[in-house]
Amino acid sequence: MEEEKETPPKVKKEAPPKVAIVTGANKGIGFGIVRNLCKQFDGIVYLTARDVERGKKAVEELNQLGLKPEFHQLDIDDGCSITEFANFIKDTHGGIDVLVNNAAIAYKKDATEPFGEQAEVTLRVNFFDLINVCSALFPLLRPHARVVNLSSSSGFLQRIPGDRLKEKLGDPELPRRNLIRLMNEFVIDAKAGTHANTGWPDSAYVVSKVAVSALTRIQHREFLKDPREDIVINHVHPGYVNTDMTSHQGPLTIEEGADAPTYLALLPPLSESPKGDYIWFNREIVDWVNGPVPSTKE
Repeated sequence: MEEEKETPPKVKKEAPPKVAIVTGANKGIGFGIVRNLCKQFDGIVYLTARDVERGKKAVEELNQLGLKPEFHQLDIDDGCSITEFANFIKDTHGGIDVLVNNAAIAYKKDATEPFGEQAEVTLRVNFFDLINVCSALFPLLRPHARVVNLSSSSGFLQRIPGDRLKEKLGDPELPRRNLIRLMNEFVIDAKAGTHANTGWPDSAYVVSKVAVSALTRIQHREFLKDPREDIVINHVHPGYVNTDMTSHQGPLTIEEGADAPTYLALLPPLSESPKGDYIWFNREIVDWVNGPVPSTKE
């Protein structure tokens, strides 16, 4: 008679740790978001920055507060850097649970570069590079992931003067290719000095952030059709914050500016709202197309 063999107990595999990523996070609002996530997010938080020295210095500053973010170099304006970072995250963690797209640039009011150059560089970094980052990292998003795109009060659709442009950009079914075409047209018009005649404002930053918000609405529609469950994306105006970006003119602290983005990054599973929405720094949902906005001062 054969002896019965004992079946070894099944070892339950532990779920991999959750992963949060914040781009452009060595200072300002991005730094504040990392600080918040280190305190509130149950997982690994990556502080990414273009400059390795500045990024590691920011991590050391957080270490002194008892917080333990990880650092990885990421230059969103460098395709090789984006690919290397995406491969690192895939090989090391296999997925992403929170992605905060914060990295951006803005020319100062007294900038001497020609407006056409400002338009080309600003749209490249704030819009086209954002698309490249999303293309590389979105395939790694896990079910229930949260994505936050940093927009601005400058990204409110009504900041675009031309009615024809507002109608196109505000189309709830705006195709991605049409948005890209419009942004390329703006750069061409800016270089030719005809942008005002075609309905664009005299601010490349405004156009870039309107583009970020319009892109978010498109990405929201795409996530609704995604087989991965409950991936939520929102766009947020963090407030007029006292940072290098605002030449320290903003009345809000970095802590205040990081509040709404952190709130969106940590929305609980299966949240019905906000979802694909434009969020003001006080966490209020704003109609991106028509408004009104709660305040024009911050």
